[in-house]
Amino acid sequence: LAEGSSFGENHRNAETTTMGKEKIHINIVVIGHVDSGKSTSTGHLTYKCGGIDKRTIEKFEKEAAEMGKGSFKYAWVLDKLKAERERGITIDIALWKFETTKYCVTIIDAPGHRDFIKNMITGTSQADCAVLIVAAGVGEFEAGISKNGQTREHALLAFTLGVKQLIVGVNKMDSTEPPYSQKRFEEITKEVSTYIKKIGYNPAVLLSSPSLVGTET
Repeated sequence: LAEGSSFGENHRNAETTTMGKEKIHINIVVIGHVDSGKSTSTGHLTYKCGGIDKRTIEKFEKEAAEMGKGSFKYAWVLDKLKAERERGITIDIALWKFETTKYCVTIIDAPGHRDFIKNMITGTSQADCAVLIVAAGVGEFEAGISKNGQTREHALLAFTLGVKQLIVGVNKMDSTEPPYSQKRFEEITKEVSTYIKKIGYNPAVLLSSPSLVGTET
């Protein structure tokens, strides 16, 4: 496993309490086609929820910039292996924790590349729910939703592995033509919804989520 919190540690610490009440533990796996923005979205979410401090993000930003990959700063929160940083893809599963007032959340960032599907299965099999990241860019969505794309494969695997709750994040809306196209968003949500409902997910929540900015559109 990549550096971060371990599942064993998470469950051993199940006695975490707030005002005398035990917090609920949730394991969330982030899945989707390669380069859909999973690691960046997950890293940004972890940062916004207090799972990593600003100083560490600034450190990653500097390291990423030195390698000419400044936009990867949030992904580097999770992609800690040197090979992953150089190639810009997630190889192993990465774990990170943050807490809310009610929940202890473990985020599992699963690799999207087909070569590392075994690692994706390992991460997904330990999840309570999944976030399927779908890239909206021209050609990117089509590649993921194609017969051999990881958008389809990951959604099916997640359901087969017992993950019955799914949120779909439509990412990279700034890459549509024109940028932030409502028509493109509606086309994607319709096609993805149709597919995941056939698998067994119903209903599913679909969100627009620019991974770097961290704001909904």
